[in-house]
Amino acid sequence: MEEPTADIIVPLIPKDDNSTPPSTSQPPEEIHQLHEPEEGEEEENSPVRQVALTVPTTDDPTLPVLTFRMWVLGVLSCVLLSFLNQFFWYRTEPLSITAISAQIAVVPLGQLMAAKITDRVFFKGKRWEFTLNPGPFNVKEHVLITIFANSGAGSVYAIHVVTVVKVFYKQNITFFVSLIVIVTTQVLGFGWAGIFRRYLVEPAAMWWPANLVQVSLFRALHEKEERPKGGVTRTQFFLIALTCSFSYYVFPGYLFEMLTSFSWICWIFPTSVLAQQLGSGLYGLGIGALGFDWSTIASYLGSPLASPWFATANVAAGFVFVMYVLTPICYWLDVYKAKTFAIFSDELYQSDGQEYNITSIIDSNFHLDLAAYEREGPLYLSTFFAMTYGVGFAALTATIVHVLLFHGREIWEQSRSSFKEKKMDIHTRLMRRYKEVPEWWFWLILVVNVAATITACEYYIDQLQLPWWGVLLACAIAIVFTLPIGIITAITNQTPGLNIITEYIIGYIYPGYPVANMCFKVYGYISMTQAVTFLQDFKLGHYMKIPPRTMFMAQVVGTLIACIVYLGTAWWLMETIPDICESTSSLWTCPADTVFYDASVIWGLIGPRRIFGNEGTYGAINWFFLGGAVAPLLVWLAQKAFPNQDWIRLINMPVLIGATGYMPPATAVNYTTWILVGFLSGFVVYRYRPDLWMKYNYVLSGSLDAGLAFMGVLLYFCLGLEDVSLEWWGNDIDGCPYASCPTAKGVKVSGCPVVS
Repeated sequence: MEEPTADIIVPLIPKDDNSTPPSTSQPPEEIHQLHEPEEGEEEENSPVRQVALTVPTTDDPTLPVLTFRMWVLGVLSCVLLSFLNQFFWYRTEPLSITAISAQIAVVPLGQLMAAKITDRVFFKGKRWEFTLNPGPFNVKEHVLITIFANSGAGSVYAIHVVTVVKVFYKQNITFFVSLIVIVTTQVLGFGWAGIFRRYLVEPAAMWWPANLVQVSLFRALHEKEERPKGGVTRTQFFLIALTCSFSYYVFPGYLFEMLTSFSWICWIFPTSVLAQQLGSGLYGLGIGALGFDWSTIASYLGSPLASPWFATANVAAGFVFVMYVLTPICYWLDVYKAKTFAIFSDELYQSDGQEYNITSIIDSNFHLDLAAYEREGPLYLSTFFAMTYGVGFAALTATIVHVLLFHGREIWEQSRSSFKEKKMDIHTRLMRRYKEVPEWWFWLILVVNVAATITACEYYIDQLQLPWWGVLLACAIAIVFTLPIGIITAITNQTPGLNIITEYIIGYIYPGYPVANMCFKVYGYISMTQAVTFLQDFKLGHYMKIPPRTMFMAQVVGTLIACIVYLGTAWWLMETIPDICESTSSLWTCPADTVFYDASVIWGLIGPRRIFGNEGTYGAINWFFLGGAVAPLLVWLAQKAFPNQDWIRLINMPVLIGATGYMPPATAVNYTTWILVGFLSGFVVYRYRPDLWMKYNYVLSGSLDAGLAFMGVLLYFCLGLEDVSLEWWGNDIDGCPYASCPTAKGVKVSGCPVVS
């Protein structure tokens, strides 16, 4: 089997250990002139082999960057991706459209603008001289457009807070307060990024493996390509696949919605609760369930075409263990009264199997009413939902132990050399010709954001519930974890999450306040995640030789545009779609927001002490912390005992254990179909037709995303707004009405048979 890193670097470039790939922006005879070593300076490539093979060691500082094309296509990409990602996020099968779609789609548009727009120079000879068309569409413009697209492609996590408060709790939160929360959580990460960029961007040891895929794609898209005899170019293939994806989605999106989850076992046993529990792709274990719909495949785990096979295999192993071993055992042994509830559900239950009435335990101050909670009784979770939190605990400790055991020495040595590194690699040396972003810019953003956040939380305490000390504590957690998590991501391509830790901390310190818990989570967790994202973008600009101040400008503007568009889209949908997030019969079921709401109840309103602590039902779930810590140790010992067994080192316990971290809201059919497509792409095609894989794999992924997105929006505006629908058995999504039924004797649930 291939080395894991090879799956990252092979896709779009040939391996050549004897030469560095030339830049694709200039003819070969011009490349050598772009960088000459200074006297006494050694021309040194990156010490990281993957970077040396992938990233060009040349730069042309004369290439125009802040062009009219860049602004038009960059802002358009950011707005479109922000709108489409939020638009699809409330749907039963949400689609996350990545920046790769825009990265590919803007190439023909940029080339068209370069060919058709006037090259007239305005105010010639004056200080404000400019032109709308400075020459051919170049790779640096393309990188900045992609940075704008990245801003729109990454989800705005704080939207969950707004949705939960408005739709689920039906409490007041104004548009202005929502905008403050969203902007401050997204921009706060710039502060941490600016503080740590000297440690996480400039050093060659911090190489950010995920960026190499985009660098490879940039190079492929800017190579001159002639149509092979009997074949098609990448651009032609993209347009063909886009058209097919656009045309096909009318079936799962409107005419034949059952294609979203094709659960054929339910057809064979239409009255069997057990069979439907096993076969339902949306509400059961999903045995044999398939989704013939790209939104089903790529909704939560991203495109399987972009996942290396070793990672797909780890996800598959983790999914099979949790879904088909752990969950059935716990359910049929009736652990925590499991048979009283659905086998797979994100609902919150009472002890008799009925849905928990959360509003009955909230007082007039939007706080937990302890007397009412005592009357209603303890809150119960479905078997799988409870196991999900246990797996989340295990994944957290597994990540820490795995990184220490398998990457501890590497991280220590590379981090130490990074902090003391005086010798610059070729990329850092080339970037010295550009003006750096002054550090005080980042500090200013940080201070203004923290001050604005504290002011907003104190002034609007009735809406946000989070006191000033909670803001400072969340910031302290973020700043403490940004550097170590940034180092881990930059070297291992793994980003441990802090969401459970932040929920746990504030849940114990400040229980009974659900909005405070959600706000603390987004300030403590998302600001750190945003910082890592910004640093990764900075490193991409570092590799592609984008002037740092220009990169900074694109990130700030793109982030602000994305915040406004995300919130505007979400607000519009919440105001115009009847019963959004509440009706299970529509496409607008808001699965991710439902889980976020559940978490706010569990960790915020009721508090972890009454769920997982000494006063709770699920105290034994805490043993998963220990299990997660031990699992990587077993793999490490196995690797030491059997050093010749290469497959052992491909077992990645954080990925394997955390495989089902998206479930719920993700369902079984999302995983089964994703794994199948990932196997066909990452193993079958990659191994037996690597030429096709290298040329078309990422292009196909982007075209499928884009085609589905355009048809989905078209269907909504043409038919959804007028509530035009088709009523027939093919639009009965999943077709497994008994999959969510309990199997305990005597439990009565509406629409379910009673087991006697």
